[in-house]
Amino acid sequence: MLEPIGNDSAITIPFGRGTISFRLPQGARGHVLHGKKVLSLADFPRAIRDAMDNPLATPRLRELAKPGMHACVVFTDITRASPDRYLIPALLAELEAGGIRRGDITLLCAVGLHRPSTPEEKLEKLGPDVVANYRVVDHDALDQANLIHVGDTSEGVPIVVSRCVAESDVVVASGLVEPHQYAGYSGGAKTTVIGAGGETVIAVTHGVRMLDRPGVRLGKIEGNPFQKAVREGARFIPLKFILNAVKDENGEPVAVAAGNPIAVHDYLVARAKEIYTVPVPQDYDVVIAGVGYPKDVNLYQASRAASYIYFAPEPVVRRGGAIVVPAPCPEGVGQGTGERRFGEAMASAASPQELVERARREGLPAGAQRAFIMAKVMSDAEVTIVGAEKPDVIRWAGFGYAPTVEAALERVQARLGKPLEVLVVPHALLTLPNRRGAF
Repeated sequence: MLEPIGNDSAITIPFGRGTISFRLPQGARGHVLHGKKVLSLADFPRAIRDAMDNPLATPRLRELAKPGMHACVVFTDITRASPDRYLIPALLAELEAGGIRRGDITLLCAVGLHRPSTPEEKLEKLGPDVVANYRVVDHDALDQANLIHVGDTSEGVPIVVSRCVAESDVVVASGLVEPHQYAGYSGGAKTTVIGAGGETVIAVTHGVRMLDRPGVRLGKIEGNPFQKAVREGARFIPLKFILNAVKDENGEPVAVAAGNPIAVHDYLVARAKEIYTVPVPQDYDVVIAGVGYPKDVNLYQASRAASYIYFAPEPVVRRGGAIVVPAPCPEGVGQGTGERRFGEAMASAASPQELVERARREGLPAGAQRAFIMAKVMSDAEVTIVGAEKPDVIRWAGFGYAPTVEAALERVQARLGKPLEVLVVPHALLTLPNRRGAF
């Protein structure tokens, strides 16, 4: 839904756990873009029970679980807003209903190459009862002793996963289906194949050669080599059952499904596209891309807002324009291996164009692929982070910094020398601007 911005109107968008407000500069015109409004699930726990009782393309989980089995339950880390506090207990109850003992169940936080989760984050994600009564561990993509190579996809992608996943009798996963830069949409088997994968599989699926392939893009499932690798990879592991949800831009669950990983993902992607894809009739000088917690805790995650805007099938920011991302980034570039590699790659480049050329020539380590993506964005558009707690880190990584949205807009207006046309996308990671029906 596209709404015009009135003269001197205050605009409010997410910022951390709160909001930030601003006004457009004198003479500027603009619109605010929201996702489509749909009814949220009135009783989410009841909807989860219904989904578990009526799984897609598979028997109930309690029928797949048997006494004496070992189970691995894979869940997303704190940077994903998956409603795991509701999803995980439902999966655990079904496993135990099938006869699996609590002592034979391990909960694995799928951090990929990001930092381990803290005790507080585990409590936030799972709730105190689950944390107190089950074994909860973090995946480590660099721990070779706890990684197993289980096979290769038809295109040679090595599937290397946590020992917990590979050696369990049954693997189940939670997840959130939302737009994803490479996979098209997150959720499905990605939580396990990538989130619980070793550095090897992450390096190949997130490598420059993969990301440069035409089908690897935001909002695209069909013909997407990244998504194909994830789905084929799931066949090498005992991933029997998933429980995934879709949220609206306000964080309210609007759909949930359980069952076979591919069937669930296809069903929820169709629902997600209806919500997140929004028509836009023109392009703009500036796009202000809102993020909010938990994605704006670090630059690695918050910068997704700029790349999501830039990589829409038809650009909505004009060449030479700007993308403004309000984000506090209290963790700087981020504290995990992938985040550190991203920051170092960004800081090492003489220019965005040089980084793109070097990455294509020499490759980049896993995690640093975000630098390649952002360099492609910043070759065409200025990217400014607003309100970050560590401005020096933002500048070190090659991004622009401004203390307020107004200051960022005034700088762009002075550079362009004309009144601005501005698009505000309060939830840039959950809104896909669609200019020509390309999604």
